[in-house]
Amino acid sequence: MNRFFTSSLATAATLRNRHMRIAVLLAKIASKISTMNGQEVNAVAMKERANLFVRMVKAYCCGQYRFVPWKGIATLLAALIYFLNPFDVVPDLLPVLGFGDDFAILMGVYHALTREVDQFVAWEKSQPTVS
Repeated sequence: MNRFFTSSLATAATLRNRHMRIAVLLAKIASKISTMNGQEVNAVAMKERANLFVRMVKAYCCGQYRFVPWKGIATLLAALIYFLNPFDVVPDLLPVLGFGDDFAILMGVYHALTREVDQFVAWEKSQPTVS
């Protein structure tokens, strides 16, 4: 774990029950995801993971999905905070390489929380679609 991710974990831990701050963070993440293009390392996979984490955190904060402990949500938030930070191990301003460490963190968190994420995806698929 690098010091930037450790700092992101500390920030995420302070967000418990601060749903408005989390909502602002998720909006910033959505904005960053929408500006990414295919030139970034694994852009499609990174967008998918980040969007999945955003949906999972949002469902948790809205009280729709509480089958994951806060520690797991805080870890997802830390990965999203790290993704949002343009100045981490490899600054996002560097073409192509800048998102490589972000992708590694997102994938690492995904693998660490595979069971919880898979359960969320199954729950999400079981929900009625709204037209």
